[in-house]
Amino acid sequence: MLSRLRSDIQCILDRDPAARSRWEVVTCYPGLHAIWLHRPAHWCWGRGLRWLGRFISHVSRWLTGIEIHPGATIGRGVFIDHGMGVVIGETAVVGDGCTIYHGVTLGGTSLYKGAKRHPTLGRDVVVAAGAKVLGGFEVGDGAKIGSNAVVIKPVPAGATAVGIPARIIPSKEGQSADVTEPHKGEGTQAPAFSAYGVAPQQEDPLTQAMRGLIDSAGAQEHQIALLWRAIEKLSAGQHAGDCVPREAATREQFEAAKLNDIIGK
Repeated sequence: MLSRLRSDIQCILDRDPAARSRWEVVTCYPGLHAIWLHRPAHWCWGRGLRWLGRFISHVSRWLTGIEIHPGATIGRGVFIDHGMGVVIGETAVVGDGCTIYHGVTLGGTSLYKGAKRHPTLGRDVVVAAGAKVLGGFEVGDGAKIGSNAVVIKPVPAGATAVGIPARIIPSKEGQSADVTEPHKGEGTQAPAFSAYGVAPQQEDPLTQAMRGLIDSAGAQEHQIALLWRAIEKLSAGQHAGDCVPREAATREQFEAAKLNDIIGK
């Protein structure tokens, strides 16, 4: 039990650069207090003491601003950062090493009692501020949920979900989709941790698709212009008149660069 309490404190020191000491973490981190209060509430819930479990959960919500249903399963090393407004439903499962930021909802979309209504988070999942994960599906190990994303379908391991409704950015081979360069310390390299779920250099899949369409349309415009130029040259050597229509555009007019600037990063 003592070792688990120590690991709860250490995971915060590892992931939050604002944490200066263990004493500060123990006394000033509501996410830690919510996790600690959830354990007796969950114990009561599992042994049929449903009212007592709900009452402890209610007191925890009043003290921390974090609502964790006593039926939810919370793994080891879970860090709820800031925490205000976090809601974790009855059948939710949060895997080891997950990080959850303020305003997150792990909610359900079904009214059937006894059904799996809330999501299951794998190991080391990051759910960024304001994200809503709704439904009884799984979010794979190492996945990231971007800020304010609304996730209503499974997320593969290592992938990143962004947008409303969330779109999936697949993981690169052997690494997370939004992997960043390792942080260089004194003679060591700590693994990268992408706070709030999304790296600065990452692009929305919708933006990537639009850029692909713009590039494709620009290439087609270029090819059509080349064809008309070729026809123009051929018609110039004939005596039967010009075969190029007056409305034919023999110069490129598609402004791909301008549209890319409008979309932005």
